[in-house]
Amino acid sequence: MHTGTDAITAGIDIGSITAKAVLLIGGEIAGTCVRFTGYNAKKAGRAVFDELLKEAGIAKERVSMVVSTGYGRNAVDFADKAITEITCHGAGAWFIDPAVRFVIDVGGQDSKVMRLDENGKVVDFAMNDKCAAGTGRFLEVMARAMEVDLDDFGALSLSGEPARISSICTVFAESEVISLIAAGEARENIVAGIHEAAASRISAMARRVGVVPPVMMTGGVARNKGMIMALEGKLGVPLSVSPYAQVNGALGAALLASRMDRPHP
Repeated sequence: MHTGTDAITAGIDIGSITAKAVLLIGGEIAGTCVRFTGYNAKKAGRAVFDELLKEAGIAKERVSMVVSTGYGRNAVDFADKAITEITCHGAGAWFIDPAVRFVIDVGGQDSKVMRLDENGKVVDFAMNDKCAAGTGRFLEVMARAMEVDLDDFGALSLSGEPARISSICTVFAESEVISLIAAGEARENIVAGIHEAAASRISAMARRVGVVPPVMMTGGVARNKGMIMALEGKLGVPLSVSPYAQVNGALGAALLASRMDRPHP
């Protein structure tokens, strides 16, 4: 339990699949929390915040500033300010490693790429939020079609030679996968091909913005080693992944909150 007098701020990131929260005390990470968003973003925001404070042993009254982000940021009615996820992801990555100049964020329902300046400010970005291709949802659908547990999906791809999957559309790609299964293609080759297809979509978006190393990958999909390797192959640069990759947006929100010297009402 923290009992010091350092400034305490919180960031809350309401994604389409998970709600994340991060607590900063004196500019240091003091706690993180992740839970499923469900159908009620407002309820999820309150729940993840309450759980975060409970685990850290901090009373709500001691939190001087709360910033929300993510697609459901405006549903967090107790936040002092709502900031776009692009800005927060840039700030979060810069907090972890100030040398980072490019961020690839792959979440459940969208993917984003952003180029940063030396202060962690986003100077250019691109976002795919209209199509499931190259997102966690794409991998989830494909894992189900392959009858592979999602947690094992990335590791399985590392042992295969990528089968060709030409479509970036989730629906058409799933049809291609079913055809490959029927043709007797090895499972690991199909899974490797799925990761290559997703990486192609993300890397094309990254190249349009202009990849500048060092590069960091954030978001829930950053836990997928197969996706990391596929993206590194497409981009020709190594990708760093921090232990806080999944909560990076909330971390950035908490950091931006710490820069706003205004007391919580």
